[in-house]
Amino acid sequence: MTTRKFRQPRYSLITFLLTISGLFILMCMYIPIPLTNSFINFFSISETQAIWIGSSFSLCYGICCLIYGPYSDHYGRNIFLISGIIVLCIITFIISFVDHYPTFIVLRILQAIGAAAFVPISLVYVAELFPPEKRLTAIGFITSGFLVASVLSQIFATLVDYYLGWQAIFLILGIIYFVLTITSITYLPIIKKIKHKKSIFSKFSEIKLLFRRKELLFSFSITFLLLFSLIGMYTILGKYLSSSPFNFSEDSILLVRSSGLIGIVVTFFTSLITKRFGVYQTFRISLVFSSLALLLMGLSSIPTFVTIFSIIFIAGIALLVPINIMLISYHAGDQKGTAVLFSIYFIYWS
Repeated sequence: MTTRKFRQPRYSLITFLLTISGLFILMCMYIPIPLTNSFINFFSISETQAIWIGSSFSLCYGICCLIYGPYSDHYGRNIFLISGIIVLCIITFIISFVDHYPTFIVLRILQAIGAAAFVPISLVYVAELFPPEKRLTAIGFITSGFLVASVLSQIFATLVDYYLGWQAIFLILGIIYFVLTITSITYLPIIKKIKHKKSIFSKFSEIKLLFRRKELLFSFSITFLLLFSLIGMYTILGKYLSSSPFNFSEDSILLVRSSGLIGIVVTFFTSLITKRFGVYQTFRISLVFSSLALLLMGLSSIPTFVTIFSIIFIAGIALLVPINIMLISYHAGDQKGTAVLFSIYFIYWS
């Protein structure tokens, strides 16, 4: 149970801040993807060692998503939001000056610890702070930032590495995180938690209760399937378009992949759409459209249709994710932090 300060929160500003923060923070996860050769040359390492620059972050991020849920349920959200971005800011600055590979891996792990404290918990924070009529729109904006980060980070990393070197990427991000740290401390209202009679260990022992609720099991399954299909589609799309009858170049494939982001615009209208058709009806319709679009992409041999179907597919996913997260938060009760972070864990490991 929570209590709020009397002063009315500035919901639009909070939504914007959490969306931008989530976008830039998640960029840390994807930035190493186009930088493999740069890391190999700079650190004089093998390709396998270079892969660990991304994998170390990913592994630690996934584990922390499981740990932070019960702790944030017990101690509150703000302490993790603020401490997470502070840690991320400091570590990112340090990384830009590192020239030792083992040290770089350790710092990437610390980056993941900070990132995992902010990004998933921001969704739970919105579920607790925002009134029902504003909640879905805010979650839609934040999750759209997560989706955009995967593409924007690779474009950003490629351009900065080409002109300034990979160290400049982390220096620029460190400056951005510093600004986000100041604005988060200044503008994110504090949600005070009432003291719990149960210990923090009981929070971990109660995790098993989440899997006894049919609604949550269904939502967890949908979350995994949604993101599994999204990642699978983008993984296969490159090989699909580069082969006959398309024979696309790398630049053309990147253009098709980027066009799918147009579908993310639909998240801005999530609240209006659900008010018109209802939450569950919107969920069903989005699921059907995404499934059909994915099927038709595989059957089509016309590039224009493949691009259009990819946009429809992404639009469906962009609607389904915030609705599903809202339903998880609703059905989880006092364990909403743990449940939502479990959902993020499934999204990540899909």
